[in-house]
Amino acid sequence: MARPKSDTKRNDIMTAAIRVIAEQGIGASTATIGKAAGVSNGALFTYFETKAALLNQLYLELKARMATMTTVDVPGANVPVENGAREQLRLVWYAMLGWARERPLERLALAQVSVSKDVTDETRALAAKPYAEVEALLDRCRAKGAMRDASPAFLAKMVLAMVDATIDSIAVEPEAADKHAEIGFDALWRAIH
Repeated sequence: MARPKSDTKRNDIMTAAIRVIAEQGIGASTATIGKAAGVSNGALFTYFETKAALLNQLYLELKARMATMTTVDVPGANVPVENGAREQLRLVWYAMLGWARERPLERLALAQVSVSKDVTDETRALAAKPYAEVEALLDRCRAKGAMRDASPAFLAKMVLAMVDATIDSIAVEPEAADKHAEIGFDALWRAIH
């Protein structure tokens, strides 16, 4: 008879996967992840049948965690509709910066997992659902701008690249954090509007 799965062990595996993948990339072995989680490689496969299954679940969880911190002030949530699109986008921008600064390992792990060919289209579509309001906001912001014909995937990658560049600059010059954040937002706005 199979032993029941433990939520604690599963969470330990996910936490270890975040840390190991952030440090070593998606090429890190499941044995390394299991060891970091305090479980055997065989035990890891009790929770995730394959490394691809682990990566897909990690992608979903990281995107969900990011959404929890970054989509609360998107139209349709807490922001009054009468606020302009620029100010709504500014709220999302600062929420993204906050998430990246508060969760550096998650940010790095997500960047690694995001480029994995093991993450399926179905997983990506499921992970994108919490961002529907952000996508609609970006569409409103770019409707008449230079980015109006860009695909949503390209636009999302561009926004994340600008967040990454801003976060990296803040890490190097923390005394200029506010300046970098505002310059980054102005650059984003000009690029899409």
